[in-house]
Amino acid sequence: MTAATAEPTTDDQQGYSARHLSVLEGLEAVRKRPGMYIGSTDSRGLAHCLWEIVDNSVDEALAGHCTHISVVMRADGSFEVGDNGRGIPVDIEPKTGLPGVELVMTRLHAGGKFGGVSYTASGGLHGVGASVVNALSARLDVEVDREGHTNAISFKRGLPGVFADEGRPNARFKKSSGVRQIRRVARRTTGTRTRFWPDLQIFLPDATVEQSLVLDRMRQTAFLIPGLTIEVRDERGEETVHETFCFEGGIGEYCTYLAKDAAISDVLRLQGRGRFTETVPVLDGQGHLTPTDVERELEVDIALRWGGGYDTTMRSFVNVIATPKGGTHLRGFERSLARVLNEQLRAARLLKASDDDVIKEDALEGLTAVVTVRLPEPQFEGQTKEILGTSAATRIVGTVVSKELKEIFENPGRGQKPQLRAVLEKVVGAAKTRIAARTQRDNQRRKNALENSALPAKLVDCRATDDRSELFIVEGDSALGTAKLARNSEFQALLPIRGKILNVQKASVADMLKNTECAAIIQVLGAGSGRTFDLDAARYGRAIIMADADVDGSHIRCLLLTLFHRYMRPMLEAGRVFSAVPPLHRIELVRPKRGQDKYIYTYSDAELRRRLVELERKGQSWKEPIQRYKGLGEMDADQLAETTLDPQHRILRRIRIEDAEEASKVFDLLMGSEVAPRRAFITAGASELDTDRIDT
Repeated sequence: MTAATAEPTTDDQQGYSARHLSVLEGLEAVRKRPGMYIGSTDSRGLAHCLWEIVDNSVDEALAGHCTHISVVMRADGSFEVGDNGRGIPVDIEPKTGLPGVELVMTRLHAGGKFGGVSYTASGGLHGVGASVVNALSARLDVEVDREGHTNAISFKRGLPGVFADEGRPNARFKKSSGVRQIRRVARRTTGTRTRFWPDLQIFLPDATVEQSLVLDRMRQTAFLIPGLTIEVRDERGEETVHETFCFEGGIGEYCTYLAKDAAISDVLRLQGRGRFTETVPVLDGQGHLTPTDVERELEVDIALRWGGGYDTTMRSFVNVIATPKGGTHLRGFERSLARVLNEQLRAARLLKASDDDVIKEDALEGLTAVVTVRLPEPQFEGQTKEILGTSAATRIVGTVVSKELKEIFENPGRGQKPQLRAVLEKVVGAAKTRIAARTQRDNQRRKNALENSALPAKLVDCRATDDRSELFIVEGDSALGTAKLARNSEFQALLPIRGKILNVQKASVADMLKNTECAAIIQVLGAGSGRTFDLDAARYGRAIIMADADVDGSHIRCLLLTLFHRYMRPMLEAGRVFSAVPPLHRIELVRPKRGQDKYIYTYSDAELRRRLVELERKGQSWKEPIQRYKGLGEMDADQLAETTLDPQHRILRRIRIEDAEEASKVFDLLMGSEVAPRRAFITAGASELDTDRIDT
């Protein structure tokens, strides 16, 4: 349809009318849209049909009326499930006039699990499980042992009747209602046997139920209901496979079975219960649905155990029904587990006040846990029951976990104290590993961004790209202006830095990459940093540090060399790092002789005294006072070019590493985080210092 409306034509009106509407009655909706009820029509959906029938028997065991369940996979493709429970009712239901077993198998939302009278906790909740399987079966037979008789009823694609031949889905079928008594049994004998043949009109030809899947599910169920015996027989292969499961240890034994790594702690058991109020629609005497507040009780039983591995194994269940995608009960467990462990870590001083809390993933590392809850009429998200939606479960499970786990840590049993300490240390170790891994990823991401991003705007680049190109790292923006006029733009590039860069000997890689000046130098050189530094990829043949000839300038040179030494050492090893040597003084001659320069530059106080003595001997005078440069910014372009930039006249000091190990020790001594060795070094050398050279 479009936004514009138009009068329908006569043909349109005749083409769509009430006679075109379809009404699906009974089980037709299930056969029309099977995916809505069992998820799919492949092997997964077929397995779900088997679980629906098995779960009805398991519910009898949960209610305390069943001690034995059998599951048989027949060679003809059918499945049979039997139990010694109470048996599905066979008497007449007053409203419909149908036997109970026929009502359960042919009507959606019919069963004994709605009012909370027959079952206080069950897996089947919507009353559609058995009827859905019936609708999707070519044939389904039910036998019920009750009141001294075996009562039988059969169905073909959801319709009740009688087959002319036993055990064949394509035998002649006659529709009829009601159950028939086929034999007498002992009056105390009760139970239900259901056998169904999946309808090949519905399921894919290759749909099958794997033997291992059934064995795992039945073993799991036997763990969850201590004392229940479950037999599984697979007759489909050349040899019949027969397994029997019965476990008295419950989920504690299941937790041990699931764990594959070496144990750090024993299996811890957390048990408790809580009450909540739920508003549900209830049928009143007139048959109307009335919202009613119902008091519910939720039982919590959790087994957990930490091991030395790194994987997490979690199983969660609601009334013995697995919830592989979790839900509100698992959310409450994980939140409370992390909260209690954080409290215990801080109490044990394994976490400092400044440390971040450990997170759920840290607490779950190496954990094997089985989380089970039991409650009447839980709210699931969908018929496949993979996610619990009952909101109160989060609070109740969280409360039980907090109380019980805190009690275990604060009042450990005999031999438990070292185990619990080991658990806390493992959780802290997991947190530190996670933080270190995240830092490494962030550093690599930041480093890649540096190497791949555009060059910084403050770079004054040159035209040459060969080995004669030079990068001057200039101290301060004031010197940059003069250096721009003094440089040779053909092969000399300028990168200004502001003040003193980060002391990378103390700082982490992350802090170094965050520092604007350090990042700019690495980015401009374009060869990477650390282990990934590629000398051949460097954009310049030389790196020249150009700082003032004072104490601050010396400190800046030391900081820059620390950066090169730690993160770009191949530049130093190749002899491609230099320090410019600007003059300290300028002597201006009054009457220079022919061929003599008017200006004489000196680079130290000793050199200045020596030159003045020489001039005095020659009878030459000079202007007073002699100029003393305090910084590169005090020079004009001609002076800077002549003294520091022009290759014909400048002085460069090559920085070499003759002994890399000794150099590392010196850098660590001068720039490292240990203060005491540096103080001792300064104190020991104090007597050798010429106080007249101190720049005050």
